[in-house]
Amino acid sequence: MMTQRGTRLEVDGKFFRRGGERLFVNAVTYGPFPDPQPDHFAELRRVADAGFNTIRLYEAPNRQLLDAAQENGLMVMAGVSWEWYRLFLGGPNRTWLEEGRLNIRMALQEWGEHEAVVAFFVANEVPSDLARWMGPAQVKTALEDLIEEARRIAPWLLVGYANYPSSEYLEPGNADFTAFNIYLEERDKLAGYLPRLHHLAGDRPVLLTEFGLDTRRNGEEQQREALKWFYLEAVDAGMAGCTVFAWSDRWRIGEREETEWDFGLVRRDGSEKPALEVAGKPEGTDFEKPRISVIICVYNGEERIGAALESLRQVDYPDYEVIVVDDGSTDGTLEVVRSFDFVKLVQANHGGLSVARNAGAAAATGEILAYTDDDCEVDRGWLHWLARGYAEHGWDALGGPNIPPEPAFEDEAVVASAPGAPSHVMLSDELAEHIPGCNLTVRKEVFEALGGFRAAYWVAGDDVDFCWRLEEGGYKIGFEGAAFVWHRRRTTFYRYLKQQWGYGKAEAILKRDHPERFRGGVSAHWRGRVYTGEPMGVSDGSVIYFGAAGLSGYQQVEVGMMPRRTLHTKFKSPRAELKLRVAEWLQPRLRHWARCFYTRSYGRLLKSLVPSIRLSSLISENGERIRELFYHALKQDYRVELLPRFQEAGWQHAEDTSPWDLKKGDVHLLFAMLKVGPDKWKLGVRICAPALEINYAQAEVEEILGPEVRTLE
Repeated sequence: MMTQRGTRLEVDGKFFRRGGERLFVNAVTYGPFPDPQPDHFAELRRVADAGFNTIRLYEAPNRQLLDAAQENGLMVMAGVSWEWYRLFLGGPNRTWLEEGRLNIRMALQEWGEHEAVVAFFVANEVPSDLARWMGPAQVKTALEDLIEEARRIAPWLLVGYANYPSSEYLEPGNADFTAFNIYLEERDKLAGYLPRLHHLAGDRPVLLTEFGLDTRRNGEEQQREALKWFYLEAVDAGMAGCTVFAWSDRWRIGEREETEWDFGLVRRDGSEKPALEVAGKPEGTDFEKPRISVIICVYNGEERIGAALESLRQVDYPDYEVIVVDDGSTDGTLEVVRSFDFVKLVQANHGGLSVARNAGAAAATGEILAYTDDDCEVDRGWLHWLARGYAEHGWDALGGPNIPPEPAFEDEAVVASAPGAPSHVMLSDELAEHIPGCNLTVRKEVFEALGGFRAAYWVAGDDVDFCWRLEEGGYKIGFEGAAFVWHRRRTTFYRYLKQQWGYGKAEAILKRDHPERFRGGVSAHWRGRVYTGEPMGVSDGSVIYFGAAGLSGYQQVEVGMMPRRTLHTKFKSPRAELKLRVAEWLQPRLRHWARCFYTRSYGRLLKSLVPSIRLSSLISENGERIRELFYHALKQDYRVELLPRFQEAGWQHAEDTSPWDLKKGDVHLLFAMLKVGPDKWKLGVRICAPALEINYAQAEVEEILGPEVRTLE
């Protein structure tokens, strides 16, 4: 069956689109079913009638099922089965990963072109204890390799990995979207966690791929109420879609029918539960929509300002005005601006960015001032999400992401990935320390109380100074992950380098006005984390908070330095990579040299120009040994039951950030449950100890395990 591009699901910034229209993915999981199989045509008609537009499958579908989905107007997000819940990395188990790769290849070749299929998951929830055992970085790399394999075979499909909070550090860097299975049965906890997903995802959409409630333990009315607030929180948080688990109570695990829980929207006999009345109908809460004044300042922006204003014409918001402040342009900017009849034009002598921004505020009639730049195109829902953020949290100032559009040529691709991009700095998942001026909004009364922008900041640094003064004044700056603008950075390498020099000059003024913010007098010190737009998973220098013995339900990853956006695949070449390396080397030096020059710190400037010689330190062997042992396990949760036994014997939990579960002196232990067959498990024990103690440590482990287990290898 030939593919028609118009029917495919595409990424649209923080959301999805299909056929050129923005689309909220409203999904339900479907199957796998025990025999007898349902009549898919009839059953999927019920799914569509309930309001869903997508089904999520865990196993490779047959063509009959895909045809039934297409006939009923349903999109399919599919997956295949392979041994991701086993020890698939290391030693002979590498064959499981290769079998997974083969299964993915064969499945996509068979049905990947079917028009109903829009997305593909390479795996679903690698168990966190296995990820610790195999190594988080190694598992993340394996998932990224599988994503590349799927994309090579079916480049028209969106590809991802269904993650979950217990291993958020496995978030792949190359997925098309971020997908999370979340089971939080308390509304406030779900609402508190969803904003974090925007930061984990970076520039890409967030899709909730599982949420449900077991009616056997909680009751059918509780399931109905939980789904109501789940939809409200998911929509309000700017998720790109959400998935209810599951369509039916009839569920199969392997070859066995699951009979111990009932997550379905329909019962085993096919009758409907009360939750079906609200499922498939995602709606957000209503909120106040104040008048917003959008302000763009422009100087000689003839080639850019038209696209920016056209995007503002398309904004979906009931009450806003657009103000353009022309800062003394000498090109054709004024003619372009005057061609947009909805724009209020303010003309000024060339006085710099801050003066122009203050002039825009003086002409504004809105309660909220929303600043963006002439090289930005705002998303249609930009003002909607900003107004929601103000209404729900009462922020004094608020901003959102700025995302580079697909580059048109090589230099633009290099600049999009180069260091020094405008970035938001976060103190928490919702509280910001800094918001870039290309997507910065503030209440007008707060703006006036602060005195506006300082005129000394001619081309840059105004937003940093403004945010620091907001913080010093006791005001709160929020971040709304769905309120994004498309920001096209400098289009040539030379203009990029010139911009970075200008940033350094602005930092010299910032150092004068905020000396306490500059650590050691050299560069600005941020208390929060600088986000770059790249997805946040385990990387060099990251710290994972596993919890005691790796048992935390929400094992968060923290990184000291966020990875930058990767080079766009269309422009990957040795020449582009070389330009990027040059930018990485030159950018911090240009800014440093500019700071030194404009603060007259000539000694620092000369010192930085003299190459320094560093001798690498020698690392000596510490004599530790690693031993891995495998034992018969009595049940799946045997690992959790063992931990108290070891604690009674004097073992202690390792630190929350440690890759080990337990410690005693210089000896460390790590446990993992490894599936070896249907309802059959084995216990893996990894021992790290000094060479002379390794045998004693093994003997103590086996004594605590007791006679009910025996060594397998």
